[in-house]
Amino acid sequence: MCGIWALFGSDEGLPAQCLSAMRIAHRGPDAFRFENVRGFTNCCFGFHRLAVVDPVSGMQPLRLQKFPSLWLCYNGEIYNHRQLQKHFGFEYQTQVDGEILLHLYNRGGIEQMAPMLDGVFAFILLDTANRKVFLGRDTFGVRPLFRVLTDEGFLAVCSEAKGLVDLKHPTAPHLQIDPFPPGHYEVLDLKTSGKVASVEMVKFHSCKDPPLHTLYDPLEKLSSGFDLEVVKGNIRLLFDHAVRKRLMTDRRIGCLLSGGLDSSLVAATLLKQLKEVEVSYPLQTFAIGMEDSPDLLAARKVAAHIGSEHHEVLFSSEEGIQTLDEVIFSLETYDITTVRASVGMYLVSKYIRKNTDSVVVFSGEGSDELTQGYIYFHQAPSAEDAQEESERLLKELYLFDVLRADRTTAAHGLELRVPFLDHRFTSYYLSLPPELRIPKNGVEKHLLREAFQDSSLLPKDILWRPKEAFSDGIASIKKSWFTILQEHIEHQVSDSLLENAAKRFPLNTPKTKEGYYYRQIFERHYPGRADWLTHYWMPKWIEAADPSARTLAHYKSAAKE
Repeated sequence: MCGIWALFGSDEGLPAQCLSAMRIAHRGPDAFRFENVRGFTNCCFGFHRLAVVDPVSGMQPLRLQKFPSLWLCYNGEIYNHRQLQKHFGFEYQTQVDGEILLHLYNRGGIEQMAPMLDGVFAFILLDTANRKVFLGRDTFGVRPLFRVLTDEGFLAVCSEAKGLVDLKHPTAPHLQIDPFPPGHYEVLDLKTSGKVASVEMVKFHSCKDPPLHTLYDPLEKLSSGFDLEVVKGNIRLLFDHAVRKRLMTDRRIGCLLSGGLDSSLVAATLLKQLKEVEVSYPLQTFAIGMEDSPDLLAARKVAAHIGSEHHEVLFSSEEGIQTLDEVIFSLETYDITTVRASVGMYLVSKYIRKNTDSVVVFSGEGSDELTQGYIYFHQAPSAEDAQEESERLLKELYLFDVLRADRTTAAHGLELRVPFLDHRFTSYYLSLPPELRIPKNGVEKHLLREAFQDSSLLPKDILWRPKEAFSDGIASIKKSWFTILQEHIEHQVSDSLLENAAKRFPLNTPKTKEGYYYRQIFERHYPGRADWLTHYWMPKWIEAADPSARTLAHYKSAAKE
């Protein structure tokens, strides 16, 4: 996890522009570098490093003696870099996983390089010999990337939008900042002036497509067919492989643990594999919540079952409310459910950074979208509708859950790893018949639970624990986190302000006082940037005025039982 930043064709002095790069320093607390591109006085790279792999020779922009015209600035992890290096016989100059991008590009160009990468990444690749700039981002947008491109050819790129908002440009005082689309790469021509022109934007991978890099995967061939036992075996095999490949690091590994199905499966599998490779430290697991939180109780049970070194982080409603401003600044969004869920993750990440030496942190993000874990999936009109919704949620992860997970951990210099979003695991799961993946017997994620039913990874009551949204599970069952927030905000936003919300906020007009309150904070940090959020996250197929699962009829009936 690092922070990358680059400018091409800046008409303003680079020393002043480079100050913007310091706004993402939290992403790389170990080292930083600015470097001008020789021959292009108005082009430069900025890099903030979190040293996770090869602490000695991993500074960027990465350049190799063998390819003197290539410059690479990237944020991510390429899990199959050793397999590709061995298969093609590449001679490495460093131990950095990202070096594989330069070798692959030199061998077959960007069109062959991008689909070969098994991992999470955002990159800026410059080829001065051919005067090309390439931008790219992983399938689900696990690693963030934003860009500015003006009509005159000024290009600015950064891991977070906050690193671009203060840039100066003579003809556009308010630069348009857009998230780079996941699963795409862009080709741009580099002119002698240092300015660029976009040539094409190419989608190189979709979550449904079997990835090209499967050809070089050491995992044995999966059993074919849709017999339930075959499917369950394949799910276990692919999930185990997804966790195993993510052990690649020179830093200590930890795991977020809410006590829900997803994080519990990750933690249990992770601990088993760390024992197999005989790491020199116990796995640290981290749970957060208020007193009497369901998540704390469930996480405690999981930690005792798997034998992790467990940490519980308690926070009060006052502490959570006071953190909202920092959280919204870090997130760069005002989406209601994202803000709610981010408070706990932000505070637990802060604890990890301050009190432990765990730097690489595993979590269960992506499972709800992939395995139809949200409670509203019980109301899907058909299995095909549920499939379509699942795919939509996966495509929008970079706007919501993945955004939350990245910003809240990166704010404290941690690197997040999400095995449920493994390319092979997701493409296989999405290839299964729609009727296999829907909720069954009143239980969401039934297939995933059933796949691990006969293993001893988890206690059975945890394996079959009903869905509890993270933002709800951290609070007491008696009073949800969203209720605490709304009671506080009731006195912060007047009725008249909400009645006139459409005049002040015509785009994504807030309908509730909570939404208004978050929007106020967002506008204070990022005035005029409301278009960074295309729409609010809300459940489908039901009449819902609030995104919380605890407001849904299915949750209420399950809670009574």
